[in-house]
Amino acid sequence: MTTTIKVANAPCSWGTLEFEGMRGDRIEYGQMLDELVETGYTATELGDWGFMPTETEALQAELQQRDLVMLGAYHGVPLKYSEKHAEGETGAVKIARLLASVASDVWSPYLVLADENGTDPIRTQNAGRIKPEMSLSDAEWETFAHGVERIARAVREETGLRTVFHHHCAGYIETPDEIARLLAMTDPNLVGLVFDTGHYAFGAGATETSEVLAGMDRFADRIWYVHFKDCSLDIAQRSRAETWDYFKALQHAIFCELGQGFIDFSTVREWLQQHHYQGWITVEQDVLPGMGAPKDSARRNREYLHQIGL
Repeated sequence: MTTTIKVANAPCSWGTLEFEGMRGDRIEYGQMLDELVETGYTATELGDWGFMPTETEALQAELQQRDLVMLGAYHGVPLKYSEKHAEGETGAVKIARLLASVASDVWSPYLVLADENGTDPIRTQNAGRIKPEMSLSDAEWETFAHGVERIARAVREETGLRTVFHHHCAGYIETPDEIARLLAMTDPNLVGLVFDTGHYAFGAGATETSEVLAGMDRFADRIWYVHFKDCSLDIAQRSRAETWDYFKALQHAIFCELGQGFIDFSTVREWLQQHHYQGWITVEQDVLPGMGAPKDSARRNREYLHQIGL
């Protein structure tokens, strides 16, 4: 079967993560974009605000000289707290304006909205083994969902761009039931889902690809965008057994190279084709600054995807 799915990568695969205190010794954006192109990818996400140029002309020049498409940008907001919503909205609109100004004629970028992951001590300590009592209260759920809709609506009204929510370990939307509850509480015309295979696998306690596919089936109507991220079953099991926090799991490479974990991406590709998904999937191999050799990993990830027909 032929596919219209194209393959992108993102700054997080080069150690550019959103967490405070995790930004030292990271690879600069010019090198990251050059290596992304050299290893066979045709689009990117923005990364943390300020990692790439934040002026339209400068950012457009960087993309055009490499023939790259901008797919979207991640924005974390502490949505549990209503007093943080206005600031989160302002930041989201600022990012979305930049995205809209460099949008290509083949893809409309997404504002990738998330909780401010990695900041709540209980959620961070228990990533990958969240229990129902660690979730939001009913009142907090209302506040959280209201914040998501408020920001998504402002982004659409101010820029015309759409918002996808990123479920993420070490945040308040991690488990399958938490994802389901947030989607049930938000307008399906306003808020979509970026389905991240690795975060879903770890957050769901999955051990087989079929469990990841079950999540894709469950949320199929809301999946607008997809991140390809593998998950090491051995590291996930060690993390749970030894009660590691999220950052220790990252340091032990829980999100490994594609094909090195337990997710069979050929079956994920088949699912996407069967559901007529078009556009890009974005490879994300979350690493901390200084971990491994990102360019080599990016190349191997791309070779793996070539082998499965992407």
